Amino acid sequence: MRGLALDLAALRYVKGKAAHVLAIVNVPESSISREADASMQIMAGPEISVASTKAFTCQLSVLATLAIAAARQRNVIDEAEETRLVKALMSAPQLVAQAIKQEPEMEIASRDLAKARDILFLGRGPLFPLALEGALKLKELSYIHAEGYPSGELKHGPIALIDDTVPVIVFAPSDELFEKTVSNMEEVMARGGKVLLITDEEGAKAASHGTWRTIILPATDPFVAPMVYAAPAQLLAYHTALEKGTDVDQPRNLAKSVTVE
Repeated sequence: MRGLALDLAALRYVKGKAAHVLAIVNVPESSISREADASMQIMAGPEISVASTKAFTCQLSVLATLAIAAARQRNVIDEAEETRLVKALMSAPQLVAQAIKQEPEMEIASRDLAKARDILFLGRGPLFPLALEGALKLKELSYIHAEGYPSGELKHGPIALIDDTVPVIVFAPSDELFEKTVSNMEEVMARGGKVLLITDEEGAKAASHGTWRTIILPATDPFVAPMVYAAPAQLLAYHTALEKGTDVDQPRNLAKSVTVE
């Protein structure tokens, strides 16, 4: 919705060049939905605030559903794997609800985050987009400069920014990429960086020593981890904005729908 003009321009550019155009929308009557060959609704309901939160998570769930269906039809996964992934997807709402129970910890962390001028978010693999989401929401709501980076790219530039005034928020579920992410996190701490580690209980036991703070989320299937980790990414931005006294619903200079390129 925020980039309506650009999305429409992209749709119109590829129409006629691509076999089919599928739109993933929250408003079934939207221009994008009407002009696409087919559409999938995320059914997030009205979202009044400028910064999109629940629509982001609903988009992830719809894309996950589409990926499962496409993989099965192309015989990339078998019936057993399809069943496993569907069960993981169905567990996501409960896991998100458990993650939200850690909101008091996020509120406490936000008191220090609100004092920072720059904040880095790190994630690896499917958690890198969550680093981007966390940084975007923080910029939008609190007006603090924030950037999201792939953990593996830390030493290709961002590490030069690290000192004890730059908090670094690390998304690191205990998956197959965990040890590599922890290695990057240790590089930050070795340079005096303040690390806020967001992980599960197993990850906290293995890597929370030396961190500034650790927020523990429920153990999660890697397939749905981005949905679960979206909650703290967004709630940290929300509470940091409240701490700074900015308007979380109507951030300055932003509009819900951008209709010009």
